[in-house]
Amino acid sequence: MIRSIKCLLAVTSLSACAASVPAFAQTAAPQASSNLTLEQQTSLRCAAAFAIVSNGQAIGNADALKYPELNARGREFFVRSSARIMDQTGMSRNEVAAALQAEAQKLWDAGAIEQVMPSCMILLDASGV
Repeated sequence: MIRSIKCLLAVTSLSACAASVPAFAQTAAPQASSNLTLEQQTSLRCAAAFAIVSNGQAIGNADALKYPELNARGREFFVRSSARIMDQTGMSRNEVAAALQAEAQKLWDAGAIEQVMPSCMILLDASGV
């Protein structure tokens, strides 16, 4: 399942490096992401949700196609949120990528995409992306 999440996250330029995240960064991500503010955690969660939905849209998944097209806007939100978290926290690119993978895995395992997408769509609109 982790491998499938890595593939889902590959829809963005930041996550292209995710497949090569060292094991120490993957184990450090939960601790690092637990130090995030609520705003940062929400951005991380939505970025992961957008990556999953965008991938679903690309492969024609009916559930994913219920949402507006997310390839361009979702990707831009993902990149901006990741960069902002790195700037605000000092987390490395690999640490943010690992935190995004962990968040995507949690959303996928819990089947929570449909639950988070309404608020994430509001956040996306509010972001100006």
